[in-house]
Amino acid sequence: MSTPTLSPADRAAHEAASYVRRRILHRVPASHPRGSWPADEFAAARRAEGVEAEVVMDLASDDFLVVVKAVQL
Repeated sequence: MSTPTLSPADRAAHEAASYVRRRILHRVPASHPRGSWPADEFAAARRAEGVEAEVVMDLASDDFLVVVKAVQL
């Protein structure tokens, strides 16, 4: 059984789709007394405005981040 190989065009498309660029809208320290709640509330408010915001944990900085996908122009 052989492993399928990607054409150069398929490889370029795969690599372009593999990297999600994000923009940080808000940062909350993980040591915040309310934990991730401020970040969750901020993200919920942005979603109510129609922005696809989500909360992620940045382990390197020990912060909760509210991020959106960056728009490429």
